[in-house]
This record gives sequence, C-alpha cells and structure tokens, in this order.
Amino acid sequence: MNEAASGDRRPLKSRAAGWAQALAAAAARGGASPDLISAASVAFAGLGAALLMLAGINESPLARGLALIGAAACTQLRLLCNLLDGMVAVEHGRGGPSGPIWNEMPDRIADALLLVGAGYCAYGSKLDMGAWLGWLAACLAILTAYVRELGRGFDFPADFSGPMAKPHRMAALTITCVISVFEPFWGLHGQCMLIGLVVIAAGSAWTVVRRTRTLARRLAERAAG
Repeated sequence: MNEAASGDRRPLKSRAAGWAQALAAAAARGGASPDLISAASVAFAGLGAALLMLAGINESPLARGLALIGAAACTQLRLLCNLLDGMVAVEHGRGGPSGPIWNEMPDRIADALLLVGAGYCAYGSKLDMGAWLGWLAACLAILTAYVRELGRGFDFPADFSGPMAKPHRMAALTITCVISVFEPFWGLHGQCMLIGLVVIAAGSAWTVVRRTRTLARRLAERAAG
C-alpha cells in the first residue's frame, strides 16, 4: 500500500524493525518507486492464488504441500511489499501524485486473488463449499476497506480496527496454508482451508459491522456537536 498521500497509516510495529528499515533504504537507493512495490504485491498475490488453486487439484501430498508452502510465502511477501511501499514513500520521500490510486487498488486486487484462490484450493473438499466461501471472504475483505475509506471521505481518521483487518486476514490465511500441508496425514483434502475461510469471512463480517457502528457513532456525534 502506497501511503504517501493517504494521510493515515496503518499502525505497524514492524516499521521500527531494523530489517524493515534496511530493506526500505535499500529499495529507495535502488530507485524502486512505491507504486512499483505496490504492483509487486499484486504479482505475489497472483502467484499465491495460482499456487493455491494448484494445491486444490493436486493429489500428490508432496506437490500439494510445496504449493501450499509457496502460497504461504507469497502471502507474506505481499505483506512485505505493503510494508515497504509506505516506508519508501514516506520515510524516503518518494511518494508520487498517483499515490492515492496505488494506496488502495493493489490491496483490493491482492485480497481478492488470494482469498478466491484459497476458495478454489478447498473446492475439492467433500463439503464442496470452497468456491463460494472464497468469493464471500473476498467480498467481505473489500467491504472492510470500503467502510474505512467511507469514513475517511467524511474526514474521519482511518479506522483500522479488527478483528479481521488486512494483516489479520493474511496471517490467518498463512497459518491455514501451513496447517493444510499436513492434511494427507489426517485423510483430509481441503477441509482445513474451508475452516480457515469460515474464520476469515466471519471475522471480516464482524469487522465491517464494527467499523460501520464506529462511523455511525462519529456521524451522530458530529451532528449533535
């Protein structure tokens, strides 16, 4: 997420980490623009989605496990890009006029790719609910961001509250991928991913409700004041 022009930055402790500062400095020295880093996050998400779908149709435990580990790595690399683009834009002064576009659009695309990909990873499970759960989780993830940006449109501070904001969604997906590697030992195929998607969708729905209630309260307080 290119945060140079957003005015509101997601509170992340990892920004203060030495490794993050070193990577951001290296990227800035190398001439990488925040927009390019944001685009890379979408590329990692696309690769992760492809690996998730490959895992869903692969019957070989080894090949499936490798695809799931690769998808987990791509999910984290997507988050790394989301961290670095804001740091390069703000701390190193490389934000550009198109920052507001790159601030949101790549994140929404990346969310949809990974969650829909996770749905098709679970599509072959005996419950056969994966596809629509993936799409539902993706829609709810995008809706959490919509409510946040709706509030900013009313000049309120960005609401990054959870319980299933972007970092939490990606953490849940990463953990689910790793757990799913061991499904063959339990005679399962896709059920763990289904459970993960249910958790992500339910948490995202509650996040939408929570952010909407906060926005409604802020609007009421403004009207009363």
